[in-house]
Amino acid sequence: MLRVTKAASVQFSQPMLFRVIRVHEWKTYDGWAWLDGYQLNSAGDAVERRSIFVRLDGLQPGILGRTPRPIAPRTNVMV
Repeated sequence: MLRVTKAASVQFSQPMLFRVIRVHEWKTYDGWAWLDGYQLNSAGDAVERRSIFVRLDGLQPGILGRTPRPIAPRTNVMV
């Protein structure tokens, strides 16, 4: 899952979550690619199938909701 923002292409002024199902092998500019996948809502449900043209180094990992913070193991402290 990716977070697609303006850093990937100016067409994404509103960030979106995107689940990639295929990377096309079409010839494009260096560092760019056509991706097929699904636009996701905040719950992670697919709302629309899309093909997008993006700058690969502008893509970010996508995160749904809040990720729970890991609980640190208890340690015995002697005072």
